[in-house]
Amino acid sequence: MTEIKKDDLFYVCSLIEFIGRKTKNKRKEVVNALGEQGIIKQLYDAQVNHCLSFEQVSEELIEKYQIPHGNFDTISDCKYKVPSFTAIGKLYSHMILDCSKNGEEIKELIKIYNSFISDEISDFKTGIYYENPSYLEHSYQEGVLLA
Repeated sequence: MTEIKKDDLFYVCSLIEFIGRKTKNKRKEVVNALGEQGIIKQLYDAQVNHCLSFEQVSEELIEKYQIPHGNFDTISDCKYKVPSFTAIGKLYSHMILDCSKNGEEIKELIKIYNSFISDEISDFKTGIYYENPSYLEHSYQEGVLLA
């Protein structure tokens, strides 16, 4: 994967996190609302959209894909500093690249966001996000948080 494509993946993962926080949805709900074709479109549009604010792009996607507001709020009651949406996007983009075969990044993105690890990463009260990325990847691949 080229560096530009890696940057596009990072942007889309950050956008998914931004929309998830904004709509208070689990990240898998955002990914599933976009669907595979929507994700492909966002990766294609990333080089243009990254020049726009996340606020503007997210509003357009929330409306276009009719992403409802949910109640998955792991930020309001968090007693610790919450990582930025771009920090979370970077974590996901690295996981996707590390766990996928070449050319299967979109399928792996959908799998990761639909797995248990996504909710664990988003629960900022537990601090799982701060674990070593390889621990998160191995836990994801095993299907449980490793001891």
